[in-house]
Amino acid sequence: MVHTARTRKPPYDVDEAAAALSAADPKLAKLIAKAGPPRLKIAAAQSPFEALTEAIIYQQLHGKAAASIHARMIASFEDVCGLGVHPSPEHLLECPTIQLRSAGLSANKTLALRDLAAKTLDGTVPTLAKIRRMSDEDIIEHLTQVRGIGKWTVEMMLIFRLGRPDVLPVDDYGVRKGFALTFGKLKPTDKVTNADLPKPAEMIKRGERWRPWRSIATWYLYRACDLAKPDAASKQPE
Repeated sequence: MVHTARTRKPPYDVDEAAAALSAADPKLAKLIAKAGPPRLKIAAAQSPFEALTEAIIYQQLHGKAAASIHARMIASFEDVCGLGVHPSPEHLLECPTIQLRSAGLSANKTLALRDLAAKTLDGTVPTLAKIRRMSDEDIIEHLTQVRGIGKWTVEMMLIFRLGRPDVLPVDDYGVRKGFALTFGKLKPTDKVTNADLPKPAEMIKRGERWRPWRSIATWYLYRACDLAKPDAASKQPE
């Protein structure tokens, strides 16, 4: 989920979190031992507007294609913002639609970005300073008012942008698959069916023992998917 080049460590001790999770859940402890120490990184500080602009562009696209569109969109504002400078909400509202479409944005994403810009200006989308003082639940409630922003997008932002330690995205396919591999009967060689994947209530119940470190548990459930691949690639989930 972390798309920006610059990353930093989360504002909490990930090794302490992994140790606490191992102590709290023997089955998760086996995954943690196999996957090794947590290597979760979060994106260098961005404004919520910038992070959500990027999130909207990346939705339902391959990473390289989305990165190209994101770069073209920013480059299209070079004359008014400067080289590599992210446009402001005002810029996104005032620019012609053809400018955004020419960068590769769909009609729906163009509308979503304009709604994001408008809701940033009216205060629905908080500033970075304000959002850091808000609870996870309040952030989800505020940001899902933006067109094209669902709960999952905000949960990814909470984990990988804001460094919140206790987020469990129960609707995420990778997290559900990792849960099935770790706690269910799913084997790495099995073809995944809906019947294999856990229901949110099951994940929430198990996740109670992971508090207050459910974000690190989430990272390990992604790793369970990576470890199930034939090459067992040891890389942070995108």
